[in-house]
Amino acid sequence: MSDDKRDDPSTAVRTRGPEVVVACFLLAIAGLVIADSLRVGIGWADDGPRAGYFPFYIGLLLAASSGWVLIGQLRAWSGDSEEFATRKQVGLVVSVLVPMVLYVALIFAIGIYIASAVLIAYFMFRHGKYKAVLALPVAIGVPLFFYAVFEKWFLVPLPKGPLEQLLGL
Repeated sequence: MSDDKRDDPSTAVRTRGPEVVVACFLLAIAGLVIADSLRVGIGWADDGPRAGYFPFYIGLLLAASSGWVLIGQLRAWSGDSEEFATRKQVGLVVSVLVPMVLYVALIFAIGIYIASAVLIAYFMFRHGKYKAVLALPVAIGVPLFFYAVFEKWFLVPLPKGPLEQLLGL
């Protein structure tokens, strides 16, 4: 597929899909906030509002606003909607989103320091077009710097993987 085809407005992603997805996601978050607020209590205690009082009303506002957007988009489903992004732009977002999701998963599997080194090296090679002579020292140096700052200076342990535990870090 040529760049001309990916930039063609007829192949652009329309606003309706992203708005429906985000509205559903926010509606789910609002449901979680409301349910948890009800669990901890939304009324008044002897010393003032209970822990769920304010989050409950924030959850209601979030549910109402996301529901409004969702209903509006579903009612206008057959009509034309504005262009949200071209396929090329969506591809660029996905090319950053997928490695970030993998990074978060790798933190739990191999630890934050090695996962960070892999992510930094990937982005420097793939998106920055840097050579290994610069990318590898940065990819190794940044996690080492954060190890020194968090683990040694602030005494805040970060998630470690099997290799880091094997090295006694």
